[in-house]
Amino acid sequence: MIVKLEKAFEADAQRLFDMQRAAFLPLLEKYRDFDTSPAAEPIEQLRSKITNHKNTFFIILADGKLAGGICIKQKAEERFRISPIFVLPEYQGSGIAQETLRQVEMCFPNAEIWQLSTLLEEKGNCYLYEKVGYIQIGLPKILNERATLIHYQKNVSTGLHGSC
Repeated sequence: MIVKLEKAFEADAQRLFDMQRAAFLPLLEKYRDFDTSPAAEPIEQLRSKITNHKNTFFIILADGKLAGGICIKQKAEERFRISPIFVLPEYQGSGIAQETLRQVEMCFPNAEIWQLSTLLEEKGNCYLYEKVGYIQIGLPKILNERATLIHYQKNVSTGLHGSC
């Protein structure tokens, strides 16, 4: 499967919103985390992520078809945060997220620190992030009786070069 990232623009907000809801809705129904789930996020919040000059939002394509999205937030000159990354349910488990993370690192060669958060209960997500070099940091945050938010960080050596 060929994974490609395309920079998102404000005009892409609705289709990204629809994909984000589709990707996160099963988790929202399972964990009932209405305050933090991207499935509960209003479109205006997603639109502001796309238009914020400190963010880069990409549409993820798999073999030319819409497959998901990823938002990269520059927190400092060499520190970046991924929030969110999502893949449509029909594409999950096919390596798209792993390839997306690899490509994103290539797009930001000055990044030395990558951070993201996920639910502790989602073992597949934890496995993915640990597989590509992230380590758990900080204290877990209990969202409710069903869900615990954990934080990950990856330190990378500079010198990665690529383009988006």
